Amino acid sequence: MKRSTTALAAGGAAALLLLTACTAGPDDDGESPGPAPSWPSQAPGERWQPRPGTGWQWQLSGELDTSVDVPVYDIDGFNTSKEQVAALKKDGRRTVCYISAGAWEDFRPDAGDFPESMLGKGNGWEGERWLDIRRLAELEPLMAKRFDMCRDKGFDAVEPDNMDAYRNTSGFPVTADDQLKFNRFVAKLAHDRGMAVGLKNDLDQIPELVGDFDFAVNEQCAEYDECEELTPFIKAGKAVFHAEYDLPPSRFCKQSRRLKLSSLQKKLELGPWRKSC
Repeated sequence: MKRSTTALAAGGAAALLLLTACTAGPDDDGESPGPAPSWPSQAPGERWQPRPGTGWQWQLSGELDTSVDVPVYDIDGFNTSKEQVAALKKDGRRTVCYISAGAWEDFRPDAGDFPESMLGKGNGWEGERWLDIRRLAELEPLMAKRFDMCRDKGFDAVEPDNMDAYRNTSGFPVTADDQLKFNRFVAKLAHDRGMAVGLKNDLDQIPELVGDFDFAVNEQCAEYDECEELTPFIKAGKAVFHAEYDLPPSRFCKQSRRLKLSSLQKKLELGPWRKSC
């Protein structure tokens, strides 16, 4: 779950999807991103696993900007076409499919498939409500369709969002054990389809889940002084894709380099704009 619930929440997640791309370059400070890092070769059928320090771009709103010279693009699964994924892959990029796993979104085409009884309290973003993640049997076919979509569009991996309901007021008595079961269920959905999967936030359960996930995605660990908690992924040789919203790179890049995080400053709407370490 995105931690910041600033004025953007009032605008609504649906409005974000309609934003146009910014006119500034991908790195607004004039920084040259340099050559894209390479990744190890893989045998046919072997699941991709990004290494610590792998560069990335995270864009969930606006017109897709494919000019950022990095090896990994994390982009919206519903709003990105199969042709766009293919074009990125032709350019040598790996692609990560962003979907919400633990929350319902009223602006998605499958919103009507979720029963009302499964929808909990709002998660701080207009049009979004927590799901009752304890109901795995009912959630499986709904989530499977989303993961099938990611696979069929050619994505290499999935970034499932809203993976920490037990730490929030979801409207359901979700326990830490419930969360572990759900997160492992999500990881299996990705792995069964040959895709890698990232653990989104959920810092407290990293020691128990690092073996189930291929990389991590984190928001604001520097602002909340939590980045050290991500080291189990780095020690396991797995990338940590990290973004800050309110802190400039001068406030977190030194630590990010020490910890081998793949760090960006992004604006909260997660459009094309970025500053990298």
